[in-house]
Amino acid sequence: MPETNDTGARLPAPRRLVTVFGGTGFLGRRVVKHLLGHEFHVRAVSRHPQRTATASTSGLTSLRADVHNEVEIGTALKGAYGAVNAVSLYVEHGRDTFRALHVDTAARVARIAREAGVERLAHVSGIGSDPDSSSRYVRARANGEQAVRQAFANATLVRPSVMFGPDDAFLTTLVKIVRFLPVCPMFGRGETQLQPVSVEDVGEAIARLMTNPAGILRPCYEFGGPQIYTYEELLRQIALHIGRRAKLIPMPFALWHALARISEYVPGAPLTRDQIVLMQSDNLASPHLPGLRELGIEPTPIDTVLEELGGTRAIGSRRPGPDQNKAEIGGL
Repeated sequence: MPETNDTGARLPAPRRLVTVFGGTGFLGRRVVKHLLGHEFHVRAVSRHPQRTATASTSGLTSLRADVHNEVEIGTALKGAYGAVNAVSLYVEHGRDTFRALHVDTAARVARIAREAGVERLAHVSGIGSDPDSSSRYVRARANGEQAVRQAFANATLVRPSVMFGPDDAFLTTLVKIVRFLPVCPMFGRGETQLQPVSVEDVGEAIARLMTNPAGILRPCYEFGGPQIYTYEELLRQIALHIGRRAKLIPMPFALWHALARISEYVPGAPLTRDQIVLMQSDNLASPHLPGLRELGIEPTPIDTVLEELGGTRAIGSRRPGPDQNKAEIGGL
């Protein structure tokens, strides 16, 4: 029965709490924002809580926690209705390995969430997670999904394609390459197919997963954008959009692997062998799994962000076809 005040008027329902692990990351920040937009109270958890929105943001609290620490995870989940694990790692360093973050931590968060009575858990993985992949990153993503399912049977897996946004490390990097390099080397012959998805759309989708009745939820969602590009097409369309002439040259994957092997000795590893493996297979959402449109979200085209990056001309692309939807790799 709804609560009322002394005058008999109905009181607004209390905000439900959702804990977001990785709440200061590229995706996590958007998840936090969209959850707040859906009237949730949000606890943004990270090792750097000062990076969250201002403390005066209504409904938002920030918490420092180490995802390797069970006690701190339990504290972060206390009283939570839902939880989102948006912790991600692309370059290993110290104890933060692919196995440690994408498998062990994923299982730890899921188990403690179940023990804490959390009703909804969304675990962010990537398209094409494959336990047999030659990439340690992709294998860890797949093993992490299995570990989460074992620890929290009703968890929802979220697999985005490569995400773009004004502050991303994907599209902004490609724009800089096309804008400033006289020649742009391609991965192989540039034939790998990509289906970039807006990070804002993914954030909104995860928020809607927290609002949907349990009976409507599916066990796994794959989120791709409205358009498919080969890598070469994407570079050429970026060049067209920013008014540059693209000089593209094919570069064998064997050479990329050799360069990545050397690069991994450089602090920060600007290029890794796992990244090269990711670029050797298509990164497309499966037509057999629900996506953004099933959650009522019309996918945002990539040219909206290109316009923010200084371009003015709309870019062309190809719509997904029935023979273009093989999900081969994890989200970049």
